[in-house]
Amino acid sequence: MNVLSISSPTIVLVHGALTDASVWNDVIRRLQASDRNVVAPALPMRNLTGDAAYLAGVIDRIPGTVILAGHSYAGAVISHPAVAARASVAALVYIAAFQPDSGESAGELNAKFPGSLLTPENLLVEPNPLGGQDLTLRPERFAEVYAADVDPALAAVMAVAQRPLEPAALGESLPGEPTWRTRPSWALVSTRDRSLPPEILRYMAERAGSRIVEVDSSHAAPVSQPAAVTDLILAAVSSVADAGLRR
Repeated sequence: MNVLSISSPTIVLVHGALTDASVWNDVIRRLQASDRNVVAPALPMRNLTGDAAYLAGVIDRIPGTVILAGHSYAGAVISHPAVAARASVAALVYIAAFQPDSGESAGELNAKFPGSLLTPENLLVEPNPLGGQDLTLRPERFAEVYAADVDPALAAVMAVAQRPLEPAALGESLPGEPTWRTRPSWALVSTRDRSLPPEILRYMAERAGSRIVEVDSSHAAPVSQPAAVTDLILAAVSSVADAGLRR
């Protein structure tokens, strides 16, 4: 890995459940204004193994070093052993995201501490035409649970444009050593999060040895706090570049 590839990585922004890559729009604009290479794929959202395989395929098409940033459920995806196997992945940034260890699932972790409003009465699970199921938030509950600090008009748009998740994905355990055991990581803890309570975000980030930043934000941190999210990603980029230059 040469110095140029380390100092000019591609930043891959991975969306979580209930949103698509548009959740990163304001972060993308800021990163592009800093002349950064950015990719923001759309995950299938059918199962953790499939999402990790899809992301691994995206990474394989990118020349040079990659910095991964995952929001929410995507933290489990970027932690997957299929992603860890990609040598080009130099660092991880978890934005209000799951950081599972081997054998843990996202659903199990989110039940570890009280406070999540991702509860049955706030969720919809409906059959889809392909024979699976789609999990979303009830539109009238979306803002309170997911995006309480987002402009209400934008939150209303997000509520009707949700990207559904197959519910079983939340119960799928990480099948091996997580990526964060072998890569440096950063974590944003959203202190007003009603989807992933701050306590579980802190627990996972501290366990992983991540460099933690706490932000006064709802779960929709890439939307409501894009400057803070961008700054954390750029901190990871700079740290990786500095480490490469010292080699």
